Amino acid sequence: MKLKQSLYYAKILLFGEYGIIEDSMGLSIPYNKFNGALKQDGRKDDFALTSNRDIKAFTNYLSDLNDKGELSCKMDLEKLYSDISNGLYFDSSIPQGFGVGSSGALVASIYDTYCTDKIAIQSNQSGTEILALKQIFSKLESFFHGKSSGLDPLICYLNLPVLIKSKTNLDTVGLPTPNEAGKGAIFLMDSGIPGQTQNMVSIFLEKCKNEGFRHIIKHQFKKYNDECIDAFLKKDFKPLFHSLKQLSQLVYDNFSPMIPDNYKTLWKEGIDSNSYYLKLCGSGGGGFILGFTEDFEKASEKLKNQQLQVIYKF
Repeated sequence: MKLKQSLYYAKILLFGEYGIIEDSMGLSIPYNKFNGALKQDGRKDDFALTSNRDIKAFTNYLSDLNDKGELSCKMDLEKLYSDISNGLYFDSSIPQGFGVGSSGALVASIYDTYCTDKIAIQSNQSGTEILALKQIFSKLESFFHGKSSGLDPLICYLNLPVLIKSKTNLDTVGLPTPNEAGKGAIFLMDSGIPGQTQNMVSIFLEKCKNEGFRHIIKHQFKKYNDECIDAFLKKDFKPLFHSLKQLSQLVYDNFSPMIPDNYKTLWKEGIDSNSYYLKLCGSGGGGFILGFTEDFEKASEKLKNQQLQVIYKF
């Protein structure tokens, strides 16, 4: 079996971070600025050797799941181990710990290349197949994060936007056509420091033991988050920004550990000035921060010392 010459792209969870754990809606999109591919070309620098070791550790985990009868797909582990011994690595530009799916892309590539009974990608993928893939990927990616929704590898595998209506109701979805001449934008801001997904998720789950916090998530967070998704998909930007402001404020008030300390002032300034609204990209604690603005030029001026990447214009 030859190695698949496939690229696996990064992903961005536009809406739903943490909320999807408590069954609010989510909207995740592929992001082709970053990508990765499995390679076996004799490269022996630190990057390739570290990646090779990581894949071996992941494969040991898959082998252990297989021995316990908990691997819900058939993997050619013999071939995978053979390729690892011949220098297999994941050549990736996706930054690790930045909330854009570095482990998801790796998991998708291993599944796509070594699973012998995989669910093939279709242009009209059924909701049942998407849910089955998500469940398989949840088990696989748990190796990297302790607990995984399976969403990141799902997006990286399908390379399509996915709307999460609930934990058991997912579907691919078309995004509104961007307007490259528009003033408004969704952008990424680079905090310069990786986040620790497992630590952040643990903090969130601990906070969920508090009844007051759980009530905020189930009612206020879910309301604003779901309103944002609905308005964005309809290209209805006035209600989108109204709900975004509420969502950004709620995260500022209740998710303090997930916002890097040196970004808390910028976060609040956006809300107070209405020139941009920030939200978490992934689990937070570092990595990228997502920004939304109706006037990118104005927001750029206020964020002139930050590294910004526009991902969608309207």
